[in-house]
Amino acid sequence: MYVARESTKLWRRVCAETTAELQLLFEKWQLLLAGLVFQYIHGLAARGVHYLHRPGPLLQDLGFMALPELGQEKGYLSESLFTFIFISFFLWSFHPFVYHSKRFYTVLLWRRVLAFLVASQFLRIMTFYSTQLPGPNYHCREGSKLATLPPPNNALEVLLINFPRGVLFGCGDLIFSSHMIFTLVFVRTYHKYGSNRLIKLLSWLMAIIQSLLIIASRKHYTVDVVVAWYTVNLVVFFVDKKLPEMPDRTNGLSLLPVNTKDKDGRMKEELHKLEKDGRMMDEFHKLLNGNTVDATDWVL
Repeated sequence: MYVARESTKLWRRVCAETTAELQLLFEKWQLLLAGLVFQYIHGLAARGVHYLHRPGPLLQDLGFMALPELGQEKGYLSESLFTFIFISFFLWSFHPFVYHSKRFYTVLLWRRVLAFLVASQFLRIMTFYSTQLPGPNYHCREGSKLATLPPPNNALEVLLINFPRGVLFGCGDLIFSSHMIFTLVFVRTYHKYGSNRLIKLLSWLMAIIQSLLIIASRKHYTVDVVVAWYTVNLVVFFVDKKLPEMPDRTNGLSLLPVNTKDKDGRMKEELHKLEKDGRMMDEFHKLLNGNTVDATDWVL
């Protein structure tokens, strides 16, 4: 009976949250769609710069000197950690559908996340198209067949971007790291809207470990990671200032009224509060002007 009762409550909570989120989605879908479309544009730009990439000797890099090379057989470590961060953040962003601690709406959260990603990726595209550096990854070095791409036979070959192989084995899109863009945006977002202090500390620790693994795997130069750290943090800081702040749901108030009765009730409550404040201000002005109140109000 307890399990059945709790399951019913959970189902009602999921249904109510889904209704509210869908209503928000119908209102805010344009910016969400634009952010998702730009993810494809970013992948298309990374695919395009691969045609311009020319392999060459590795550049002198302080991180390569300080960190031992993991090798191709351990290159999965950085990808595994990134996948864990991505999936963890994605699942956490939908926790208001299940848990009572509703600090944000999922639709509004992802609007902000996509805004941060688009701004950072736009700067990244301009940067790696400005100068093409010889890729440090193993498949981008001299002698590798994947280091350069033959000219495309048609436009469709470029537009399809050969997903996911074209993303995993790209070259030339170096400054700055795309993995660090996603990692830092997710970590900063959780730091602001998350509630567990220990997880916040662990998320920043994972971002640092992710940076070291990327360099040790020779997937990026150290400059790619360093530039990502200050660029993404600055972008998130300034873009966040321009966006309207999301409503805090911890006070129990809903952004969207469930029905007309609830809306009318809140309006009556606000009007009653304003009338009460108005009466208090009238009495205050009487006292300031030296006027006395009615004799019946005096207590001797």
